[in-house]
Amino acid sequence: MSPESLQRGNLSSPTVFLLLGFSSAYRAQVTLCLCFSLVYLVTVLGNLLIVTLVWLDAHLHSPMYFFLGHLSFLDICYSSVTLPKILGDSFSPQRTISFVGCITQIYFFLCFGGSECMLLAAMAYDRYLAICHPLHYPALMSKKMCHCLVAISWLSGSFSSLIQAFLTARLPFCGSNMIDHLFCEVPFLLKVSCSPNAPLNKATLYVLAATIAVGSFLLTLVSYVHIIGAVLQKGAGTQRAFATCTSHLTVVSLFFGAGAIVYLVPHSSSSKEMDEVLALLYAVVTPMLNPIIYSLRNSEVKGAIRKTLNRGV
Repeated sequence: MSPESLQRGNLSSPTVFLLLGFSSAYRAQVTLCLCFSLVYLVTVLGNLLIVTLVWLDAHLHSPMYFFLGHLSFLDICYSSVTLPKILGDSFSPQRTISFVGCITQIYFFLCFGGSECMLLAAMAYDRYLAICHPLHYPALMSKKMCHCLVAISWLSGSFSSLIQAFLTARLPFCGSNMIDHLFCEVPFLLKVSCSPNAPLNKATLYVLAATIAVGSFLLTLVSYVHIIGAVLQKGAGTQRAFATCTSHLTVVSLFFGAGAIVYLVPHSSSSKEMDEVLALLYAVVTPMLNPIIYSLRNSEVKGAIRKTLNRGV
């Protein structure tokens, strides 16, 4: 099916979308395929290593690493929503996705992304309790509390993404079903929608997304304001405890920073390549870097890796 035939007719109920990705040149396809394969392999293996270490090593059976294990599992899911499809499209002459597949991709992408936002906020709250209330920390951050915070993270992401996917699925599409992006994402579907209520739909979708993203970012920010205040007041002992926050701060800066650049900074119509690079940054690169950051900057994780390797040898 050619792009012209896909583009014809009234598509108020489209059955297929055409994704306009990177260059279709053969050499570019081969290079992209190799790069995406390597990134996906590193992402899955790195995060799977963290999940396995947290599960097997008794020294990592604490709230901080309990959340880290869930973060790594989320990163595997998050990258798996888009990267296998992008990888397949790098060799496909017709980069199409069904309407149902597109809405499903939007739902899971927003679900895992929103859940990760909330989980990062929960991890910041955990560090706040550990540093600012160390004597009450075991009672406040009990196993039940850990499970509740993880459940809230998953439910918040799922509920918000369900509403956004439902509203997007009800948008009428006519004239063109060509999505100028690597994968299905709400802002790019709004561009090709012919709904007269598009501004209202757009505002509703952005309010829902902002509730999760901005809300979790503010919770993280407030936690770190209190943490930094405690470090400045209590001196060296608390400064050593603050060292456990550096990996989390790095991950938070990457995740929220990349998302803010994509959604808040206006891009011109000529910045297609830049939009795609930024999309890859927060959808693909960040999940790959998270286990590397936690492995390199955390002595307990490095110790668990060494112990596992020695046991294997």
